[in-house]
Amino acid sequence: MPSRTNPAPGGCPPAPTLRLQVYQDLRRGIESGTLAPGSRLPPSRSLALELGVARNTVLWALERLRAEGFVEARVGSGSHVAAGLAALRGGRRPGSATAGIASHLVDAALSRRGRRIADSALLWQPPRVPAAPFRIGAPEVASFPFAQWERLARQAAAPQREAAAQYLDPAGLPELREAIAHWLWVSRGVRCDAGQILVTSGSQQGIDLVGRLLLDEGDEALVEDPGYPGIRACLLGHGAHVRPLPVDAQGLVIAGAARQWPAAKLAVVTPTHQFPTGVRMSLARRLELLAWARERQAWIVEDDYDGEFQYGAHRLDALCSLPHAERVIYLGTFSKTLHPGLRLGFLVLPHALMPAFTAGKTLLDRHAPGQLQQVLARFIADGHLLRHLRRMRELYAGRQALLIDALARSSRGALRLEPAAHGMHLLAETPGRDLPLASACAEVGVLLAPLSRYAIESPRQGWLFGYAAYDDAALREAARRVGPLLKRHAG
Repeated sequence: MPSRTNPAPGGCPPAPTLRLQVYQDLRRGIESGTLAPGSRLPPSRSLALELGVARNTVLWALERLRAEGFVEARVGSGSHVAAGLAALRGGRRPGSATAGIASHLVDAALSRRGRRIADSALLWQPPRVPAAPFRIGAPEVASFPFAQWERLARQAAAPQREAAAQYLDPAGLPELREAIAHWLWVSRGVRCDAGQILVTSGSQQGIDLVGRLLLDEGDEALVEDPGYPGIRACLLGHGAHVRPLPVDAQGLVIAGAARQWPAAKLAVVTPTHQFPTGVRMSLARRLELLAWARERQAWIVEDDYDGEFQYGAHRLDALCSLPHAERVIYLGTFSKTLHPGLRLGFLVLPHALMPAFTAGKTLLDRHAPGQLQQVLARFIADGHLLRHLRRMRELYAGRQALLIDALARSSRGALRLEPAAHGMHLLAETPGRDLPLASACAEVGVLLAPLSRYAIESPRQGWLFGYAAYDDAALREAARRVGPLLKRHAG
């Protein structure tokens, strides 16, 4: 029976209104067969007395059930459960639209593509909890200029707000695409125009579009090994055969790929700061990769996920800034440069591919949120992105140095990480197995990712230490907890 007295506990969804509770109780009775098809319902006045509610509450519930086809009004004889609803009996459980589908039938229900996508969870499970040391890939969020962002949002004139509330160009707002194109030329040496920019909902959607539009089921795609599992999972979900290529001190080893995988149509690389080993692809290796793409009429996807975080005096430009890079698709994201909650990224595409990729974006989610695009365009054009990144480079360089010192001290010299001139994490390779130490660290509340987690065929082992998102106290405390474990492992 509906109750007026029980408030929703803290953190729980609010309880339904009284009239909604009455409606739900009656509908459950119909669906379960307690109220049989064709049976007459009690008069609204009697039902209200029985339930202890106002008659108008019951009338509202009955009217909704009539509108949905569960109840019929018959002249002179009141309300009846609609005939022909026997098929509902034994159906779904209350509150679950799919509870009637047994778990063992899921494989039969899913398409081949659906099963591949579902199986991708075995390869890649992105974090769903707040970042904690030493989890990698998380940027500093507390230092983001939220107040400045909100001021820019408030400064939008009424016509601008109204324009952003409409259906928009799936490729992105013109002002944002212009701002991104200018920013890429200044910061990454990439020459492109706004007509080549496609705004996406994060870099993962960019990879998804590449897989959808450039690969058929059974096509071969080359990936780095070790490398980012989200890329591999996405391409496998589209039915591609993912072929791993090793990574050495110069980056992806493309030599021999034409012989080993002659039909490969695509290679995905992280040339500025290889994920997860941190190496920079040498110029010789870059030119070799570009030559492979030209000769094979293949595509290169350049994932420049943290290319802005280079701390030295001389920064390495993007791969697609080189001559003869016309077969390079550049993939960028604001999840690292700003924060992951924005869910905004972009692709830089050849003009000839823009119509097809724009159509693909349209089918996926129509377009990215208009207001976010407007504010981001102003944020970039007014110089706030440049200032924020300067602060983050300085902050991250300091945190990296602190991490190296804290781990050396806490492990009594057993682990001495080498400093890096770029990135958001450091790698310590080991000749032994990396999983036992990672498990031991987890038991003391520290997230230490093993390098083997990112490998396909590569035998490389080690640990990844993320530092960008964590303040000095958090880094020191995490180092204090794992120091004795590192020392014991080394011994």
